[in-house]
Amino acid sequence: MSKPAKAKKKKKGYVGFLYILPWLIGFLVFKLYPFGSSLIYSFTDFHLFKGIKEIGIMNYVDAFTTRKIVVALKTTFQYAFITVPLKLVAALFIAYILNFKIKAVNLFRTAYYIPSILGGSVAIAVLWQALFRDQGLVNGGLAMLGLKGPSWLSDPNYAIWIICLLRVWQFGSAMVIFLAALRGVPQDLYEAATIDGAGKWKQFFKITIPLITPVFFYNMVTQLVQAFQEFNGPYIITKGGPRNSTTLISLLVYNYAFTSFEMGMANALAWIMFAIVMVFTLISFVSQKYWVFYGDETDGR
Repeated sequence: MSKPAKAKKKKKGYVGFLYILPWLIGFLVFKLYPFGSSLIYSFTDFHLFKGIKEIGIMNYVDAFTTRKIVVALKTTFQYAFITVPLKLVAALFIAYILNFKIKAVNLFRTAYYIPSILGGSVAIAVLWQALFRDQGLVNGGLAMLGLKGPSWLSDPNYAIWIICLLRVWQFGSAMVIFLAALRGVPQDLYEAATIDGAGKWKQFFKITIPLITPVFFYNMVTQLVQAFQEFNGPYIITKGGPRNSTTLISLLVYNYAFTSFEMGMANALAWIMFAIVMVFTLISFVSQKYWVFYGDETDGR
């Protein structure tokens, strides 16, 4: 290759590098550096205004010995294991119904999807608070029926369920993905099953469920990750109360970082949350070979 050709090729390489340079700078400054510095600060007692006085694993020790943190971890697990199954079941059930040819089906699909767009907003959380407060719309409706509604947001036994209900209500995105998977199931399988005398329920559990398990797996993992990071609902509706019954680990991270300014502990809790999510994700990926069916699999696998 001649020198002019080599120089031209080298120049093109530099041009390509210039194109990705903005992304590379953004990744290093806003992704990699915060990620690394967060891990380093998690092993310190870094205070936003007092600086660093001690280095060690004291934050991680405190995280598993301090009562309010242990309670927050338990509440986070409770929240995730309530909302994720209920949300997946609701999404699959509605998607299965909307997969049939019914009148105004597109209107129903849009109506069920809208909560997923609005559900994460502050306005919806405020509306949810207005619905379930002592003199809210829900208790007002019960009063019209001659019933006395409980203190939904002031009673620890009810508050966590109200927060979970807000999350379950936002099943639209999972529903749309399930709907796409259901429409991809070959109809000839249902026809053959009908000829063999299989009813709707048997077709659902023997044909539909196995063929959409990859999508079910995807929805499960994404919803699990989102559940462990939930913040808006508990913060706006109950402020983590009553008696810390709705204080999730993400809310505790916020309180340590921006209320107490204990950045070291906040970073440690963030890394604990990251580790928990990573462990559950790895368990999900390892377990998928036992229950997820892929169409291109062979019997000899």
